[in-house]
Amino acid sequence: MIDHNTVQQILDTADIVDVVSDFVALKKRGANWIGLCPFHNDRRPSFYVSRAKGICKCFACGEGGSAVNFIMKHEQLSYPEALRYLARKYHIEIQEKELSDEERQAQTVRESMLMLNEWACTYFENQLHDTQAGREIGLSYFKERGFNDATIREFRLGYSSESYDDLYKAAVAQGFNPQLLFDVGLCIPDDRGGGRDRFRGRVMFPIMNIAGKVIAFGGRTLKKDKEVAKYVNSPESAIYSKRNVIFGLHQAKREISKADKCFIVEGYADVISMHQAGFKNVIASSGTALTEGHIHAIRRFTSNVTEMFDGDAAGVKAAIRGVDMLLKEGLNIKVLPLPPEDDPDTFVRAHSHTQVEEYIAQNEADFIHFKTDVVLNDAHNDPIKRTAAITDVVKSIALIPDEIARMVYAKECSNLFGMDEQAILRQIKHYRGKYLEQWRKERQQQQAREQRLATSAGESAPADMPPAEQIPPPPLPDDFQQQPMQQSVSSTTPSVTSAASGVDVQEREVIRLIVNYGMCYLIDTEYPDGTVKPTTVLEYINNELNLDQMTFSVPLYKHTFQTALQYVGPFYNDFDAFNKQLDEDTREFIAHEMAQEIDHDPDAMDSASLISAHEHKQQSIQAQANARAHSKQMAFSSGYLMKVLCSIDDDQVRQLACDLAADNLPQLSKIHTQFAVIVEERDRLLTLVPERLYNWKNALLGIKINEVKAQIAKASADQQPSLIEQLQELYQLRHQLARIIGDRVVNPR
Repeated sequence: MIDHNTVQQILDTADIVDVVSDFVALKKRGANWIGLCPFHNDRRPSFYVSRAKGICKCFACGEGGSAVNFIMKHEQLSYPEALRYLARKYHIEIQEKELSDEERQAQTVRESMLMLNEWACTYFENQLHDTQAGREIGLSYFKERGFNDATIREFRLGYSSESYDDLYKAAVAQGFNPQLLFDVGLCIPDDRGGGRDRFRGRVMFPIMNIAGKVIAFGGRTLKKDKEVAKYVNSPESAIYSKRNVIFGLHQAKREISKADKCFIVEGYADVISMHQAGFKNVIASSGTALTEGHIHAIRRFTSNVTEMFDGDAAGVKAAIRGVDMLLKEGLNIKVLPLPPEDDPDTFVRAHSHTQVEEYIAQNEADFIHFKTDVVLNDAHNDPIKRTAAITDVVKSIALIPDEIARMVYAKECSNLFGMDEQAILRQIKHYRGKYLEQWRKERQQQQAREQRLATSAGESAPADMPPAEQIPPPPLPDDFQQQPMQQSVSSTTPSVTSAASGVDVQEREVIRLIVNYGMCYLIDTEYPDGTVKPTTVLEYINNELNLDQMTFSVPLYKHTFQTALQYVGPFYNDFDAFNKQLDEDTREFIAHEMAQEIDHDPDAMDSASLISAHEHKQQSIQAQANARAHSKQMAFSSGYLMKVLCSIDDDQVRQLACDLAADNLPQLSKIHTQFAVIVEERDRLLTLVPERLYNWKNALLGIKINEVKAQIAKASADQQPSLIEQLQELYQLRHQLARIIGDRVVNPR
């Protein structure tokens, strides 16, 4: 268990912008930051991050939350593991006890796999540096490749011995479950009831996720035997999907974001050599074709990609395949062919940093020119081949989501091929239509597969699931986006939701105010002994509900409200401690500012005018210090409850609090953030809170009024007069409520 003080220290230290920036390239917009959402295939920035509130939110898919919640979702960690992750990031010490066998077994599969891979990575590193075979074989190989000690350590390169089961035995002795070794692919079960090491006699390249956690390994043999596979990689597992993981992205992400550009190469050594040579924005697809998962990961940090590939025929073909995939996903593509005898590793080792930079500047080409040169070179003067080549280029242009970019490339293509621009545009439109139909069919096939799987599992398809032929196409780029149809509304269509639904809406609004402003000062309460004390929004709402004997009807809202009340006492304790520190800071601020004003000329201090000016400055500094302290107090009180509830170890309360906090994030354009006058909701609490309570109570009265109306409709003639009288009383109560709610005196509990 992590104690309360440590948890608070973690929450106070963790900067949401800093945390999210480890995974998403963010840009400042007004008071917030924006970027591409890491939780879905985001084409336009829809992920907002608020440093002031300490939360993030995607307004497309809805994911987000506090720093703790973000790490839990992104890294698939439990609540304690997310806290430990943040503690490690900010070097906050947490006392942890050694796990027992029972506790180790209780770890989730994912956590156990990550723990095992981290242990194995350290094991391989020790084998490389601390054993004779590792130094003579593995380390010598890396040195021959030109890798220095710092690079070897940074990429955590290692060595696996030739022994049959050294790693298997060491892992079992450490307490790891043998089945786990098989599940992550470090070992393979043998016919003797044990296991053999998968990577025997290989140098090891750890594959890390974007957060730097080891999720798989690549092993290269040093033998010349052609019967032995040159590379062996970990199989896919619960933590490793080769379609979604890019080698080197953890090390390169900050430089990619800074340069707003990345280079894609093919292999592990290519990335490492380029990185060591000073080109740190380099990543690799690890020998596999680019996938949508790879591109999604890249697009979080940049939209500008250069494919750097071997200059031989195989490298050129691979580059062309990759270009089309990147174009389809809306990235800006350039290509960089190397000399036929080189790959990125050999090229960068044979040239200086300046020479490589010059080569890039001179040979980096736009994809349209590159592909045109390649396809026309194959066509020669054959009209049929030339037609096919032009069609191939047009198909690539048709993949580009942005219409303006397509038009620019169409014009460029017209100039290169000597063809009519309108003819090329017509062909682009034709192929865009075919792509739309293809995407629609793929969506229908996917839906049909899901229906078959549900049926085979003995489950019926959801009642609201439409037939496959009626399934709308997936969200498509730009000109394929279909605007929603305007639907006519008949006069018989209800214009409001049901009364019960209205109560739920009002209860949610009250809970939203509690989450976002619960510990903000609202009014002063006069106690029977004549003392006057401040009352927070949470206390005011609690008193109002007690006076009217009201409670939340939605269980989650009620649970969240009761959880919030538990923090009233801790808030005042923490607020007192905060104020003590604030008083000290304020005194230091005043002393520092006054020290800047002291005139060191003793004769000048006798001047009445200078003394008067000095006193005036002192008053000004005092006023400035008071305003500064008040602002800090407001920030502390307004953020206290939200920070606690958005990071609490209660999944339902935490998710609700994150959603409600995110509701307050403004989505403003760059123009609006420059010129709009934004009135803080916090400044309107004195009228807003009573108003929301009135709306809630009014909704409850509405339910009661509807019930009485229904009774009147069914009642006999004798029963109706009393029911009508009851209805009139309810209407009168509703009118009175509007007058009373703003004047009510809050009584202490």
